[in-house]
Amino acid sequence: MSASAGPVDSEGAPQGTPPASPSALDRFFQISERGSTVGRELRGGLATFFAMAYIIVLNPIILGAGEDKYQQHLDNGQLVTATALMAGLTTLLMGVIGNVPIALAAGLGINAVVALQLAPKMSWPDAMGMVVLAGIVLMILVASGLRQRVMDAIPNGLRRAIAIGIGLFLSLIGLVDSGFVTRNPDKAHTSVPLGLGVDGRLQGWPVLVFVIGLILMFVLTVRRTRGAILIGIVAGAVLAIVINAVAEIPDAAWGLSVPALPDSVVSSPDFGLIGDISLFGGFHEVGWLTGCLFVFTVLLSGFFDAMGTIIGVGEESGLADDRAHGQLPRMGRILFMDGVGVAAGGFGSCSANTCFAESTAGVGEGARTGLANVLTGGLFLLALIFTPLAKVVPSQAATPALLIVGFLIMASNVREIDWADSTVAVPAFLTVISMPFTYSITNGIGIGVISFIVLRAAVGRAREIPWLLNVVGLCFLVYFLLDPIEQALGVK
Repeated sequence: MSASAGPVDSEGAPQGTPPASPSALDRFFQISERGSTVGRELRGGLATFFAMAYIIVLNPIILGAGEDKYQQHLDNGQLVTATALMAGLTTLLMGVIGNVPIALAAGLGINAVVALQLAPKMSWPDAMGMVVLAGIVLMILVASGLRQRVMDAIPNGLRRAIAIGIGLFLSLIGLVDSGFVTRNPDKAHTSVPLGLGVDGRLQGWPVLVFVIGLILMFVLTVRRTRGAILIGIVAGAVLAIVINAVAEIPDAAWGLSVPALPDSVVSSPDFGLIGDISLFGGFHEVGWLTGCLFVFTVLLSGFFDAMGTIIGVGEESGLADDRAHGQLPRMGRILFMDGVGVAAGGFGSCSANTCFAESTAGVGEGARTGLANVLTGGLFLLALIFTPLAKVVPSQAATPALLIVGFLIMASNVREIDWADSTVAVPAFLTVISMPFTYSITNGIGIGVISFIVLRAAVGRAREIPWLLNVVGLCFLVYFLLDPIEQALGVK
């Protein structure tokens, strides 16, 4: 006669059975400790890669659009290789060392500064050398503890506003990149900079793919479906491939990535740009004063872009500890790896690598550890030889994820701001609107910090402002007034 079954717990295991020991992978990445699972981490890693894979195509276009002092253009194939390689390596390092789901790649905004401000005054190797120097300075700031103290000096209200601003910024990026919102041309003679679709109407199959993908993601999110974002991206990509195969759609209508199965799924990477830098050559080209200003510009953009993203990911993932000034676990390592990313981007000649706000797409899928980064980084490295496949997913399939994430960030942070205190509410408001309207995380943080300092001083509460925040405000003042300062010093 068989023994009768004893009572079981909610998981179906006999009561009294000791829990299974976590695997080595679980212990290393603290997966169970952070309330996640391997499945969630892998889904998050995939979602992050799809949300930011456009950088493989976009970064070479931005850097290739400029030319250096000697009228030299960077090779597109070499830029694709450098962009994917450095994104993969730095994302892997952040995952293994920092253990956070924050991916890195060539920073938008910083690459425009490099291509349009630095390069025209020196050679490409000189410009990349200055990017490396900015990364080294960032690492020194982390080692000295100064960068951590700067982040700790940011008031909680501004910290929340930075996260919300990033959410709105991501939403605007998603709307623009999908074609749902477009820039009104100057010839239209209107003061309205953006409009719905083309001439105020939604036109074309690609926008329909975006709308269907967005609706699907919101429905799945509301129904609390696991993998909502990833399912939406994959479904949108499949729909785009089918539509593109049936309808006659110009490639330009899809933007950077055309949803068509390529003739060949592999391509040969060209590593010709890797390590082609001159560390101090730029100073000989433009002088030490102008050179230092260039390094300062890259440094400040990288510093606060990454800081805003780290805060946003920390708040959205629940990893931030409000009792410790919103710090994430291993914050020192995270900040140091961001500095490594800036230097690595310069070494690879693909501009500074920085933390990508699109990482919140993976966080929205449940990613909480660096295991998600391992998959994201691995996919970037695979893209070195499978670049044609990486370009199959169009922006219209991936960008709905940015709006979902923007909604989630706003919903979890807006109520935490003390709107009754105008010295907090006004800077928070300015921070939130400045990020999307100026298309820059750094600008939003700078405007918020300066307005916070001014308003606190105006009501007689200057003593409450941390001295380091005053230093940050002064740096931002120099940043915003850089053009007249250069003119006054005769370096422009």
